[in-house]
Amino acid sequence: MVFKPGTFFGEQPEIEVEFKNHAKLEEDIANALAVAGGIDAADVNVTVDGAGVVLSGSVATQEEIARATAVAEAISGTHPVRNDIAIG
Repeated sequence: MVFKPGTFFGEQPEIEVEFKNHAKLEEDIANALAVAGGIDAADVNVTVDGAGVVLSGSVATQEEIARATAVAEAISGTHPVRNDIAIG
């Protein structure tokens, strides 16, 4: 029988567990953007990762960018929202 020495020496290894509701949160934010007034979200993408919510794509005005951020923040709760939406 071969015994392997411990590799973490008393400290429990960090295990990153994927947040199971990422797809649900992405869907909720995308749906909220689709029905929100003041924004045409047809070209806006929503992605959720370990760092939070990422909005990308393009809209017509700076006001729509601000509106998209506000809608996403209202839905996402404690997740930070990074807005990478461009005007175009």
